[in-house]
Amino acid sequence: MKVSRIAAAGTLAGTAVLALSVPAFAHVSVQPEGTAAKGGYAVVDFKVPNERDNASTTKLEVTFPTDHPLASAMPEPVNGWEIKVTKSELDKPIEMHGEKITEAVSKITWTATGDGIKAGFFQKFPVAIGQLPEDTDELVFKAIQTYSNKEVVRWIEVPQDGQEEPENPAPVLELSAAEEGHHGSSSSEEADDSEDAQAASAKTSTTEPADSSDTTARVLGVVGIVVGALGVAYGVLAGRRRTNA
Repeated sequence: MKVSRIAAAGTLAGTAVLALSVPAFAHVSVQPEGTAAKGGYAVVDFKVPNERDNASTTKLEVTFPTDHPLASAMPEPVNGWEIKVTKSELDKPIEMHGEKITEAVSKITWTATGDGIKAGFFQKFPVAIGQLPEDTDELVFKAIQTYSNKEVVRWIEVPQDGQEEPENPAPVLELSAAEEGHHGSSSSEEADDSEDAQAASAKTSTTEPADSSDTTARVLGVVGIVVGALGVAYGVLAGRRRTNA
């Protein structure tokens, strides 16, 4: 009786969790494959669920942020979809790898060449992006989803801290802390590393000279051979005693 009650309670709790989690998957979202660290590069997936029972998703338009422009965005080919990358001139050029970038990706459009995303399914659209900004914790990508019945859903409402999630939230990419060394080590750091290596080498040679190490190793080797020989001799004598007995 108690077991059945516990099982029923567990099932009810699981159903409640599922019910609460469903809305989180009911809109267009963006998630990194691994990490999206500030100042680095990342592959992100735009996840698009089909929310209609009588229509398929046939088009997705994702607008890239203009306040933190991304100079590079390379979409991965997706079977059954045509992809168009749109670039625009920047009001203020950005510098990347010592070069000034005057244009950045402003939008990527995926258009179905077949049935698109059918009812009850979702589709991921991977994109390699970078270089990620270092002066913000998130990037907002506004998206427009078009269905085969010409219905258009605009996922463009920016979520605000401390407020309820809007009805049609825009996909938001959370950025993690910058990874150490993503800019490469500087010449001063390399010099410090070299000095540390030299100091460690000098310390090792001072505390334990190479000749001393070789002598110690030879002595230990001889001792090992002698001990091994004594063990063999003892084993032979013990065998003879048993035989004579």
